[in-house]
Amino acid sequence: MDDKEVLGRIHGLVDEEHKLREQLSRGTLSAAEEHARLKELEEALDQCWDLLRRRRAARAAGNNPDTEQAHSVGEVEGYIQ
Repeated sequence: MDDKEVLGRIHGLVDEEHKLREQLSRGTLSAAEEHARLKELEEALDQCWDLLRRRRAARAAGNNPDTEQAHSVGEVEGYIQ
């Protein structure tokens, strides 16, 4: 995935997040359903942002950003902040 594709994925996930919030406010989605899906979206967003940062760092270091792959949710969520 190149930077443009990663950013497209990020925008798609954010759009889905907004739709979930709309569905909750209309009552077409339960709070539990919204919460579960939001957790998945947040994890996917974290993965995308992590990949984009690593691609940019590789490029800045003179390395090929295309060698960077998305890390697992467990790995990304386990980073020390």
